[in-house]
Amino acid sequence: MDLPPVDLCVVRDMGAPLGHYPPFAGDARNSIGKRTINKTTFSDLGLRDELLTALGELGYEEPTPIQQEAIPPLIEGRDLLGNAATGTGKTAAFALPLLHTMTAIGSGRTPRALVLVPTRELAMQVSEAIHRYGRALGARVLPVYGGQPIFRQIKAMERGVDVVVATPGRARDHVARGTLVLDDITVVVLDEADEMLDMGFAEDIGAILDGIPEGRQTVLFSATMPPRIRAIAQSHLTDPVRVQIEDGPTAAGESPRIRQAAYVVQRAYKPAALVRLLDAESPTAALVFCRTRIEVEQLVETLNGRGYRAEALHGGMTQEQRDRVMGRLRSGTTDLLVATDVAARGLDIDQLTHVINFDVPSAPAQYVHRIGRVGRAGREGVAITLAEPREHRMLKNIERVTGQRVPQQALPTVADLRARRLDVTTATLRESILEEELESFRVVVETLSDEFDVMDVAAAAVKLAHQASRGSDEDDEDIPEPRVREDRPQRAGQGGGYQGGDGAPRRANRAGPSRPAPEGSTRIFVGAGRIAGVRPQDLVGAIANEANIAGREIGAIQIADRFSLVDVPTSSAEKVIAALRAGSVKGRKVTVRRDGKPTR
Repeated sequence: MDLPPVDLCVVRDMGAPLGHYPPFAGDARNSIGKRTINKTTFSDLGLRDELLTALGELGYEEPTPIQQEAIPPLIEGRDLLGNAATGTGKTAAFALPLLHTMTAIGSGRTPRALVLVPTRELAMQVSEAIHRYGRALGARVLPVYGGQPIFRQIKAMERGVDVVVATPGRARDHVARGTLVLDDITVVVLDEADEMLDMGFAEDIGAILDGIPEGRQTVLFSATMPPRIRAIAQSHLTDPVRVQIEDGPTAAGESPRIRQAAYVVQRAYKPAALVRLLDAESPTAALVFCRTRIEVEQLVETLNGRGYRAEALHGGMTQEQRDRVMGRLRSGTTDLLVATDVAARGLDIDQLTHVINFDVPSAPAQYVHRIGRVGRAGREGVAITLAEPREHRMLKNIERVTGQRVPQQALPTVADLRARRLDVTTATLRESILEEELESFRVVVETLSDEFDVMDVAAAAVKLAHQASRGSDEDDEDIPEPRVREDRPQRAGQGGGYQGGDGAPRRANRAGPSRPAPEGSTRIFVGAGRIAGVRPQDLVGAIANEANIAGREIGAIQIADRFSLVDVPTSSAEKVIAALRAGSVKGRKVTVRRDGKPTR
């Protein structure tokens, strides 16, 4: 379905969806890559002085791409269709021109602007943002959503309001009661329109728009542009400006704000894998997405049993319960939020550092919305996905549709985890020493030093501190590798060859892992491969250095995604295995064992 004709279509290819801009207004997370827009300040956009003062007090310096392109035509009164990912600064893009053009602020009884959003949380966030921007103007903003006593909202509207930010269902309830009067609405905004349609609000939106007088200004923002959004644009927008911020490959030499990673794990080991990643990553606050509320409750119970402070958030909870959970997360009382998609839509949490998909999202757009919860307002974030072997194709589909690579990585090993925990303990002790509040404990050290070596006393204290901070690792076990089809081993001329210790070129054996090693050789399995960055020379160096074997004695090397196979002389096999187990490959401990029986 074609969109209506437009006078101006602004399309910006901003590279990857995250990036390097100075602080800015709204819920923004900027784009990265080739900057194709000339440097602009908010004062260049023609905003009134009160708004510029408010932005300066909030520390916002430079508008985002969507703000630069959307604000001027909105100030002119044009309809607008904005296509940009979650977190690109859409709130300020429509809120600032809305306040700029509004007349009789603070004096009328009926609202002049209506903003429709998909969730209660987003309604509160948008209303707070508009209130901050319009405080100097005396703008009266009211969030209207389900789960809150309706009589409070009725009382507020009777006192007079300038801007109503509402979920479609509750807004339609008020229209039916006659408590939300649409006669004086001059601006209507549909924020995250695709989300509202996904949640089944199409009929409510249509009824509300039909009740607003013609001649209004209509603004529609959507992260995706499915046919249903195009139909709404055709029916309700008049000669709109279209602003589109397109995502693309990461520009050379620039790092994205969100680090993405995927780990392939058998379903039975997913909770253990999640705990291991949380221990390794140590997030300030994390949002874990699950498909169902039952899965949410089970995972919260598991995490709390492992010593985490986890809370559930799903559609079966009352608004009061959800508000309490969000309050605990924002105050730092809770550091893990396990939620369904419906409950977590529109959340904007400043301290959030990690988003974890406990399952691969069923649609690429859903993946984009999820990871958009982090990397906002210039902050860095991490997006992790736990995929079952059967979900491997879904990951590839996400990469294809989003144009972004989601690197598959190996789970941290038990050795990695222990090293990480010791690092955390060391950092904690260092902070305690720098605080210099140790006088009351010196007497204990002095007393014990008469009986024991001071180093032993210190080591015992470190051990207790380590165990007290969830550092005990007695129950840790390696998570088995998933049974997925590996890529073919690399061959000579395809990146798999290496130079032996005698300088002669060698080539990886073409035989698969099931074929026997050459006569007089034993094949060694090493639990690290291409994903861990292992190269043939790394294995040759590790074996030669740790086992004191000449490079020319090492046979064929096969490197797959998650493991490697090395042929070594049968007489040296045990020495190689013992040496590699005691040492490391690429700086990490790995599983090492015989892959097959030696030949005679």
